[in-house]
Amino acid sequence: MHKLLDQTNEALCTIDPSDPITECPASVLSLLPSQPDPLLSLAHSKMHTFPFYSVPVCWRRLYTDASVAKAVGVMRKGFAAVGDGDAASLGGVRSSKRAISEGGGSFDTEAADDDGWVDEVVKILDMASIMAGAVGRAEMIERLLSALQKHLDEDRFPQKKRRRKMMEMDYDSFPVARHLDAWKVPLINNPIQITTAPSMQAFETHMETGQPLLVKEALTHWPALQERPWSRPSYLLERTFGGRRLIPVEIGRSYTDPDWSQSIITFREFMEKYMLLREEEGADDRSKIGYLAQHDLFAQIPSLRNDIAVPDYCYTAPSLPPSAATGGKSPPPHLEEPLLNAWFGPPGTVSPLHTDPYHNILCQVVGKKYVRLYSPEQTDKLYPKGVEGGGVDMSNTSEVDVEGAREELDAEFPLFRGAEYVETILGEGECLYIPVGWWHYVRSLSVSFSVSFWWN
Repeated sequence: MHKLLDQTNEALCTIDPSDPITECPASVLSLLPSQPDPLLSLAHSKMHTFPFYSVPVCWRRLYTDASVAKAVGVMRKGFAAVGDGDAASLGGVRSSKRAISEGGGSFDTEAADDDGWVDEVVKILDMASIMAGAVGRAEMIERLLSALQKHLDEDRFPQKKRRRKMMEMDYDSFPVARHLDAWKVPLINNPIQITTAPSMQAFETHMETGQPLLVKEALTHWPALQERPWSRPSYLLERTFGGRRLIPVEIGRSYTDPDWSQSIITFREFMEKYMLLREEEGADDRSKIGYLAQHDLFAQIPSLRNDIAVPDYCYTAPSLPPSAATGGKSPPPHLEEPLLNAWFGPPGTVSPLHTDPYHNILCQVVGKKYVRLYSPEQTDKLYPKGVEGGGVDMSNTSEVDVEGAREELDAEFPLFRGAEYVETILGEGECLYIPVGWWHYVRSLSVSFSVSFWWN
């Protein structure tokens, strides 16, 4: 740890002339890495001056570097406070009192004995990833977190082994919530075409039809379905540093609902609050829905990325989509590699009827989902939204609540009932090809963990 922390500080102080952080004032950079707190405040205020997509890279980089510097300071103090023999002398820190009083970020000394400082380090570094994209520092952040977790797992803190054993006993499987309406499985009247592990040539031939396809037995080699199962909560908690890692969570059934909101919480809080509710929990608790949706969890936590593989089908070269599939808009830029997103939530989570600008393979790792799809030719019957408050273009999302009361749908959206669709139940180990521009509605029928792969 001594060497890694010193190397990290040295990297923060060594700035290449082409580094985007050089666009920040020199007076600001002179505070790195010794005074990260004011730099975090400055970068945070600058980042909230612009819409996220137009925030100058220098301020996101400053937020990231200041976060790393603060985390290093907290780690030095934390090791010193608990008397860790290897790390207490890092950077010349000789005593707990001196370590707590010097620079490198605020630190709660009372938290040292219960690993509160470890939680703080994880929070600081994850916020750099979530808020600023960890610009240019993703590998550095992962090295720090991996080394810290390894250090703790080596039983330098005696309570670790006991905690891990308790975690495995308590969380060996997800509860079956039969009381939820989400378990009501729709009758499939218009099934999607099904095939079993087609060859690349066969898949490319199918793509020319422009139709969706349900693929079975394409994920049998994924460790997430076998020796490192995501169906075990204890495994997911272990991979997220005992549940300390922060994740963005959508609160509410669907992002089109008026009471929908977002929050950044620890993975453990997400699991305990939304994923692990038992039958004895109260009705108010069961009504809560939290959804880890469309988040690149695998860039943030590479150890989970090692449990899956990009389907070979994502390396095909699809033809340019017809204008109906893009809504008349220009296709997005070419992707060098597929975009991965995680979708993890309890029964009843909903992705409302919408379209995406890329071809998509939706892979089901845990649980089941009901998926309904409409071709681009049905768009006029699906009532796309328009530009909403703040200039947000919502034209890729339908106003229709697909499984709403029929009488209300007929009254408000009279053309919707005549829209043709196909549907399926997507089960564990299966993947669904969704052509670019196809409208799709998704509802989880159980605890569900899916991975989407966008490509063009």
